[in-house]
Formats: sequence, structure tokens, C-alpha cells
Amino acid sequence: MNKTYDIAVIGGGPGGYAAAIQAAKHGKKVAIVEAEYLGGTCLNRGCIPSKTLLNHAEIIDSIVKAKSWGIETGELTFSFEKMKKRKDDVIQRLRNGIALLMKKGKIDVYYGFGFLEAGNQIKVLQEEKEEWLQAEKVILATGSVPVIPPIPGLNQVQFDTSDSIFDLLQIPESIVIVGGGVIGVEFACIFASLNTKVTIIEMADRLVPNEDIEASKLLEKVLKKKGVQILVSTKVNKVNKAEDKNAVTCIVKDGEEVVIEAESLLICVGRKPNLSAVTKIQLEMNGPFIKVNDQMETSLPNIYAVGDVVGGYQLAHVASAEGIVAANNAAGEADKIDYKVVPRCIYTLPEIASVGMTESEALQKGFSVRTEKFDYVGSGKALALGETEGFTKIVYEEKYGEIIGVTMVGPHVTEMISEASAFMFLEGTIDEAAKMIHPHPTVSETFFEAALNARNRSKQRL
Repeated sequence: MNKTYDIAVIGGGPGGYAAAIQAAKHGKKVAIVEAEYLGGTCLNRGCIPSKTLLNHAEIIDSIVKAKSWGIETGELTFSFEKMKKRKDDVIQRLRNGIALLMKKGKIDVYYGFGFLEAGNQIKVLQEEKEEWLQAEKVILATGSVPVIPPIPGLNQVQFDTSDSIFDLLQIPESIVIVGGGVIGVEFACIFASLNTKVTIIEMADRLVPNEDIEASKLLEKVLKKKGVQILVSTKVNKVNKAEDKNAVTCIVKDGEEVVIEAESLLICVGRKPNLSAVTKIQLEMNGPFIKVNDQMETSLPNIYAVGDVVGGYQLAHVASAEGIVAANNAAGEADKIDYKVVPRCIYTLPEIASVGMTESEALQKGFSVRTEKFDYVGSGKALALGETEGFTKIVYEEKYGEIIGVTMVGPHVTEMISEASAFMFLEGTIDEAAKMIHPHPTVSETFFEAALNARNRSKQRL
């Protein structure tokens, strides 16, 4: 006989486990089905392991930089094995934490592949058996998988994706990273700090093309200083094996053919939705993604979907917010998702954090805007940290001064972007930001300094 639940969640990532916990808080009987580990891609193969290794990379960079400050450590050595062990320890602690939350919420956890069938029945396929669950409401949170582009020869060579790169046994001498988006540039920072010769190949005309152009240019400048070779407006034509290395043939923007040889090859060209759980039901789609409304409802009654499988931002914190909205609606409490203020973070060295629109996006949408930028070379705290390559830029609406976008590049700006997000969420203005007292010396006061400069310029124009 099928086990019955009020709400069943398929997928144990940030969207799935947030939905399960929220549903349990409503007093519902909840089950969650996870194919591998609780925490999903973010915890096990994405956000957490990459940020742990990026922290290692930041420390390595600081040690190297400290030599010019009179702090000598002798010859710098690092154990990749120990670094990986620490990464695994962090992951395990967080997995245990999620498992404890499941236990506290009296949420039944099923490890296996979940398949949704007619009548809200869920088949859970495990190694040696299968189980069937019956749910009144179902929340799909199956996430995404890396896109493997149809590059000739790719299936005949050894390559990694963001899902498998953490399984490397040793640090490669050289690596080609195909894709200069968020994932690609983060891995470039990690490997460059480990003294790997890094090459990034990106089809667009710049790295992280969805972010502010000045942020993109600064990141490119810093990566080149670290010895990273960057090829933009470049398309990979084919891949083949050349002795003990991969040979990547690409066409650069002037039509010239270039061959780059490297020990390792990393493919980071994006992710696509994992639809394996819904092959037996007919859902309305939005391109490759499951179509949902602002209540996270799909085209079928009592079935919701959240996270990467519905597209949009494809960020862990967005998936969690969507999961909470879906769980509230599934539990009978009306709720709607609000995407107005969504911070975006890139954990490179320096970090990039943004929220709202860039200047070019605002102009394309017809806004009359002004911008103000404060460079970190004028920040006392940034100077003390030795981290002056960065800036805070505010985009604000010209008539009323409402802040509609902020970009920050520099040390720990991913921790600072929430201040800008809060201002935008509360529809704050540039004048209000210029009046808010900030602690000194801090890097965060650059937000105040930029706002103050903008207000002073505005008075000069009157």
C-alpha cells in the first residue's frame, strides 16, 4: 500500500528542503525524495565546495601579497589532498545539519530517484527496490545538470564539468575552461591561485556578460595579472587528444584558428533543467523549463515547481524563496514570489556583487537614470587591506532618485550587497542613502560615499 502524505517534495536541494521545512511548519505530513545527498548541487557540487576552495585561494593570494608588507612565511606549499578533505568536512557538516532539520520537522526522507506519475503518485526507485508514495500536493525541485555542448571530438576526450571537477586527484599543470560565465571565472580564480596555467574561452565579447561592463573589465584585468589567458569572442571548433594533453581548437574573433593544449578541460557553458521526474506527465513548458505562475503552480492542479527546473535566475537563494512560496500555497496560505530584488554574487578575487539593473539594462528599458561610482582607491579600509582594485556603483532614477541597481567589485562585497538590496526593497532613494551614517573605516561606507557624491552633484546641477 502506498504511503500517503499531504505534501511530497521531489529534490533535496535549496528549493526542495526549504519547501519541505516550510510545509512541515504548517503542520503538514511531508516527504522529500532525494536521488543522492540532501543539499543538492549547491551544497555538494556547487556553491559550498567552490566557495570553500575559493577561500583557500584567497588565503594563498594574501600570503603572497603579504611579502611586500614585510610578512615572510618562507616557501609557500599546499596540500591539495588536505584542501579537499576540508572541503568534504564542510559539506558533511552541512549535510548533517539539513538531516537534523528534516528530523526536527518529522519529514520522511526517501533516498532514490523520484518519478511523478498520474494521480500524484511518486515512484521512488532505489538500488534494490522501489517504493510508491501518494501525495495530495507535489513540489518539483529537481534542479539542473550541466550543459554538454555539441563540440566535435568532445566525447572522445576526458573532460570535467562543474559537477565532476571536485573529484580531481591532483592539481593540473594547465587547464582550459570553456565558458567565461560565473562558474568559469570562479574556477579560474581557484586554479590560478594553485599555480595552474589557466585559459578561459568565452563566446561573448566579455567575461560575465550579464553583469556591469566595468565590473567585467576589472575582473578581466585582475585575472590577466594572475597569469590567466582570456579569449573572448571565441568559439571552440573541436577538441582532440594530443599526446598526454587535450588540444582545443578555437576560432578567435578575427577568424584566426588557435590551438590551445592543456592537461585538463573544464566545460562551463551553462546548466539545463533536470526533467527526469516528469517524463510521465504532461506539463506546460516555458521553453526548456517548467512553466509556473507567481504562486509557483504548474499547469496541473496541486503540482508546483521551484528552482532551476523553472529557469529564471537559477540561484540557490532564489530557489529557497520559491520553495517557501510553493510550500505556503500548497499548505493553503496564499503567497506570491517577488523577484524585484534579487542579489547576484560572483565569488572571484575580487568578488562581484550586484542587485537590480545595470546602467545599460535600465537605459534599454527606457528609464532616465544617473550613475555614481566610488573607486576603492579612495577607501581607507580598502587601502589598509591592500584591496584597492574595485568600486561601488549606484544606478538611480533621475526624477525621484530611487535606487534601481547597485554593482560592487572588491573585497567581501558579497557580504555587503544586502545593504543595497534592503534600500531597493524599501524603495530607498539616493538622498536617503547619503544621509545614513556608516561606520568608518569600512569598505561598506563606499555605498554611502557614492550616494553622497551623487547628491552633491545633483545640488550642483540645480
